[in-house]
Amino acid sequence: MTGPEPWWTGAVVYQVYPRSFADGNGDGVGDLAGLRQHLDHIADLGVDVVWLSPVYRSPQADNGYDIADYEDIDPLFGTIDEFDALLVEVHRRGMKLVMDLVVNHSSDQHPWFRAALQSRTCPKHDWYIWRDPVDGHEPNGWRAAFGGPAWSWDPGTGQYYLHMFTPQQPDLNWENPDLRAAVYDMMNRWLDRGVDGFRMDVINHIAKDDDALSGDSDAYVMQPRIHEHLQEMHERVFAGREALLTVGEMPGVTVEDAALFTDPERHELDMVFQFEHVGLDHAPSSKFTRNETDLPELKRSLARWQTGLEDRGWNSLYLSNHDQPRPVSRFGAAASGGDPFAFRYESATLLATVLHLHRGTPYVYQGDEIGMVNAAFTTIDQYRDIESHNWFRGAVGRGMPESEALEALAFRSRDNARTPIPWDDSAPAGGVLHHRTVDRYGAGMAARHRRGRPGSRAALGVRAPPSTDRPPTPLPHRAAGGVHTARGGTPDTVGVHPGLGGHGRAAARRRREPVVLGPRVVGVGREARGGRSSWGTSGEPPVAGTLRPWEARVHECR
Repeated sequence: MTGPEPWWTGAVVYQVYPRSFADGNGDGVGDLAGLRQHLDHIADLGVDVVWLSPVYRSPQADNGYDIADYEDIDPLFGTIDEFDALLVEVHRRGMKLVMDLVVNHSSDQHPWFRAALQSRTCPKHDWYIWRDPVDGHEPNGWRAAFGGPAWSWDPGTGQYYLHMFTPQQPDLNWENPDLRAAVYDMMNRWLDRGVDGFRMDVINHIAKDDDALSGDSDAYVMQPRIHEHLQEMHERVFAGREALLTVGEMPGVTVEDAALFTDPERHELDMVFQFEHVGLDHAPSSKFTRNETDLPELKRSLARWQTGLEDRGWNSLYLSNHDQPRPVSRFGAAASGGDPFAFRYESATLLATVLHLHRGTPYVYQGDEIGMVNAAFTTIDQYRDIESHNWFRGAVGRGMPESEALEALAFRSRDNARTPIPWDDSAPAGGVLHHRTVDRYGAGMAARHRRGRPGSRAALGVRAPPSTDRPPTPLPHRAAGGVHTARGGTPDTVGVHPGLGGHGRAAARRRREPVVLGPRVVGVGREARGGRSSWGTSGEPPVAGTLRPWEARVHECR
């Protein structure tokens, strides 16, 4: 990048999954009113941007990622007037609000698709992707992300329609200029309303290879035309507007792809979500078949993206979101089994250090600031996620024992990230409990999430006393923290993030002065040696040059 760096290079983003964040009206489902009630909590973390998962009108086949009306709020979450009030409150606290937007597909209940079903001659029919049967069956061998064929038969038109996720989520045809114009108009109206940008779901899937849609193709491959679509979107929607954030979720992209998408001279996106590091523990056959985390490979992956986007482009930094297991349960001490709360504070703090001290924009998912763990569900009836139910049904149908399938879901299901935030120790957790939500954590677990170290803030108190049942590990063998480097090779002065309770505004990017990330610095040791400063998450180690289990320590380097 040349010239002043964009504001988002020093920002922290906080994702809200509204259904399980906070219930403001007592109906057992998280909503906009609940979010408004807890904006101070988010602001106190030092957050710059709130990313709001979909709240549009939706049948909720995929928890709102199946949109039936792009320009209204689902009554489940509130009203458009409540959204406007939320937007005012977010801005009043000096934060921005980014909407989650799904325009690879719509809901099958969207008026566009209802019209498309009426006739092959209806103009809206070409707003979706249809193909005639090939030899009496689906036009190609593509499989949907949530299981089954990626095509569904419509007897009324005598054609198959494409859905890369569920049959309730038909893919939009981005080759149709009228469809693209309608999407751009809708996006402009949200920006005119005051929204500060979009996180765009699976946006690299919008370009399809027409030849591959019929024939022997067995999997979707990202197409070069995606760059044309995004450049057109920038010209028609984002150009000339100030202080926006545009983020593209892009499964399967490489470092080289991301450098193109995020090169500011190409006018496409500010940053992308890539999946390489969160796919390392997936088996080739299925993400539900778990491979043990290979820590050196994880380090190499993170380093590859840091180096690859050092001179051109920008990284989105994340360890979790609404589609991923909780990082403490996945990457922390609990990943090896046993007590899910073992070394929870230490694990969460180390992971936060790694996240916030890389070069890029950190994304914090709701609940990670209090070190939430996986849900520990034990029956399939406790799950609500359509992907989890589809996989369980297929796995058990192929002969997998139910106990083994449930064990896989307990680690990998998206519902691990969708349990309610335990705002207090009451049951249900924070007032969020309903058959339309994932079941509650329960009062006991909420209390354990809240238990704090002496002196910590109650609202962020997740700290258990540091464990001492294992000897300190020599520093060279630990993978904690790291130093990011500005372009030109000049080392930054870096600080340490003290834990998930204190996400830092304007984290240590290109600063010459020491920085401790976060407005709430609790339980952080600092030592000065020879004019250099050292920060650690558990105070000074008893033996110099060592780290205790799951401790993170970062040293100032010049």
